[in-house]
Amino acid sequence: MKLFLTSVGVLLALSSQANTHKKLTKSDYVSQWKAEAIRQMQEHNIPASITLAQGILESASGNSDLAVKGKNHFGIKCHGWTGDKMYMDDDAKGECFRVYKSAGESYEDHSLFLNKYDRYAFLFDLDQADYKAWAKGLKKAGYATNPQYPQLLIKLIEDLDLSQYDKGGAIPEIIAQPELVAARETMSNKHNITIEGKRTKYVVAKKGDTFYKISQEFGLTLGQLYRYNDFDTQKDFLEEGDKIYLKPKRGGWFKKKKEITVKEEITLNQFSQQQGVPAKTVARINGFTDKNVVLSVGEKVTLR
Repeated sequence: MKLFLTSVGVLLALSSQANTHKKLTKSDYVSQWKAEAIRQMQEHNIPASITLAQGILESASGNSDLAVKGKNHFGIKCHGWTGDKMYMDDDAKGECFRVYKSAGESYEDHSLFLNKYDRYAFLFDLDQADYKAWAKGLKKAGYATNPQYPQLLIKLIEDLDLSQYDKGGAIPEIIAQPELVAARETMSNKHNITIEGKRTKYVVAKKGDTFYKISQEFGLTLGQLYRYNDFDTQKDFLEEGDKIYLKPKRGGWFKKKKEITVKEEITLNQFSQQQGVPAKTVARINGFTDKNVVLSVGEKVTLR
């Protein structure tokens, strides 16, 4: 009986929420979400115009059932999601979609989603101002099944002049929305992301951090976290100040040959973590055959 009453309560709450929703126009949607789209661009390198156009298209300008009831503005399906879910007909009947506590959380998860999966990796090598290439790339990567998806995004961007938000600069001054503040405090703001090169990203460990905590915060498996980093085999715990990479390290992103003089005795793995280059790349360039090699003070190591 308690379970039944709880379910009824949830349904009534969703119904009430839908009935009180004020329908938004496309312009209303842009005014409400442009600041968040710019923030996401600055933190995650996704053009603000693309984020806004996808939000408008996928959520019917924030008016769809999925957006109103599930706070899901980007039509992201479950894909291993462990949070709340909604089931709706889409490409097939009764498909599973992610449900968020706030629409701001949906924006953050959209950015993390594109950064997480390898099939979207090539997008981050595109010019951030080239919204046409991004729109076509999203379709190529399989974000949507509609063959007209790129054209629909491009038309929205051009009709609403969304590309103006890709120029960066100050975030527009708007009244802070409590749900955005809450979402950012509970998600990416736990750790500040640093970007090296075009798309290599890492965070710096804080006191009390663990491998598991970092993996959960950024939606990674422990296997991925270990794969992206060159931790020494005996390293069981994170220490304050450790770099933890959230994407594969991109060896050779330096424009010119770079040589480093070792200042303290250090293992190859530790050195690769400091420099943001995979240990196997450093070993190959410098002819190291032992992956457990210890670099000596004064030794010169080439990174490219």
